[in-house]
Amino acid sequence: MQPLDVGDSAVVGPYRLLGRLGAGGMGRVYLGRSAGGRTVAVKIVHPHFALDEEFRARFRREVEAARRVGGAWTAPVLDADPDAPVPWVATAYAAGPSLTAAITGAGPLPLDSVRALGAGLAEALTAVHALNLVHRDVKPSNVLLTLDGPLLIDFGIARATDGTASLTSTGVSVGSPGYMSPEQILGKPITGAADVFSLGAVLAYAATGRSPFPGDSSAALLYKVVHEEPQLDGLEGELREVVEECLTKDPAARPAPGEVARRLAPEGAARLVAGGWLPGALVERVSRSAVALLNLEVAGAEAEVKEGALSGPAGGAGEFGPPPVMPGPVLPALPGPRDAEPEPADRTPGKVSVSVAATSAPVAGGRGRKLSCTVALAVAGAMAAVTVGSVYVFDLLPGGSDDNGTAQSSSSDTAKSPVPSDDSGQAEESQAPSTSSGGVVTGPTAIPASYVGTWEGPAVALDGALPMGTFRVTVQQAAVGEKLGTFRQTDQIGGICDDDLYLKQVTKTQLVVTSIADKSNRNVCTTGSHRVLLTPVGDDLKYETDNPEAGDPVARMSRVG
Repeated sequence: MQPLDVGDSAVVGPYRLLGRLGAGGMGRVYLGRSAGGRTVAVKIVHPHFALDEEFRARFRREVEAARRVGGAWTAPVLDADPDAPVPWVATAYAAGPSLTAAITGAGPLPLDSVRALGAGLAEALTAVHALNLVHRDVKPSNVLLTLDGPLLIDFGIARATDGTASLTSTGVSVGSPGYMSPEQILGKPITGAADVFSLGAVLAYAATGRSPFPGDSSAALLYKVVHEEPQLDGLEGELREVVEECLTKDPAARPAPGEVARRLAPEGAARLVAGGWLPGALVERVSRSAVALLNLEVAGAEAEVKEGALSGPAGGAGEFGPPPVMPGPVLPALPGPRDAEPEPADRTPGKVSVSVAATSAPVAGGRGRKLSCTVALAVAGAMAAVTVGSVYVFDLLPGGSDDNGTAQSSSSDTAKSPVPSDDSGQAEESQAPSTSSGGVVTGPTAIPASYVGTWEGPAVALDGALPMGTFRVTVQQAAVGEKLGTFRQTDQIGGICDDDLYLKQVTKTQLVVTSIADKSNRNVCTTGSHRVLLTPVGDDLKYETDNPEAGDPVARMSRVG
């Protein structure tokens, strides 16, 4: 992102602009923030388009249609003013690089990532075409790569300019050379098949790192799109077949986007994305970008406070008010015990991914500011699939490493908190069963019957600020030292981490358990072993663990079996 130019507006509509994200043939895109704290992408069309009444009419119709898209794999339109002196539109901001930036920085995507990319974009186009819209500018720079999946952006803007005097009088084609369909180049009627052609070109670029129609000039690119076959070296199997069919010159012979989605992901794009669809280097890049946004948000908040102090009424704030409390989606609160008074709701969930909640405090010596930040998942939104510990995410946050920059990791089974004790403060003894010389249990069972069963419920970490998805724990009869059961976390995008639970101690009020990570877990799951406490609360079972890598998760689980 670049800083604002001298000639850039600082405010557009209700949004304060923080920096410039990019520019294209239709306008410039800025990072903005609403008075309530929501981070958005604001596109302002070039001023000369504002003089074209036909453009304004088309822009108005397309914005209204684009508002209805709002499905998965698209950035929804939040606000727009087609009647402003210079029209603008605001969409939800997604933390993630464009496909162009990702390929330029790290090279082609793995084929599994390309399949997920193609399935997500094809599902997005299916929804758009169902509204009688045609995107007309599907290209790598209009595709964002987020941890929650690919996003197709800039709906309706390209179509809004098609056929206006501003464009036709200068002979400019609507679209991007190398990714436009032959019928677009030749000025023929456009249907959704044009988007499918562009999708095929985008997938070829994602898999090989180059356009399927290379050339040194726009004229050469346009000629090759119309007259030559695509260069698809490096593509194999069904993915190559799908791309070849998308790039067929005849629009009627191309597959529908729904068919493309089914062939690339028979069970849906979400299933491919859920297991972690981006390579590690891109995941880290997205995380670092989100942390950089924290600094920008804090700087913006401080500027607003200063402006309010200078221009606002005494004791008040200026036009945009004090630093906002960043709004976020309602996180799954821990359910209260069914036979007890509810716990006080004194935890304020934070928001992550697109918007970030952050406060700042002076650092000793006044040489800088130390961030106190909360980073969490959001559906469009989102920074990282936080399983029971996304190590690289927490390493990037303040407090996520020691003074030497080394990631904090939990020790194995060593107690980081005192052994649970009764009201007198005396440690309780384990109720371990006695065994005969043959190893047969002869004493009382180690596990009270009230613990046995399957428990499931929503979990949070970082003192309630970070949603962790769903925890599921099974408990069976076991002696101390034996396997007690299993643990499974399913995060917000379907990722799974599994642990085995071994009984360490039984007290009058809780079970002390050692949780050992399954060796087959994904690389975003925490490893090693951790201390877990299972405590009955009414009819529920409370799960607590000493696992700073994962933010010390807590869950209140109900019996499901």
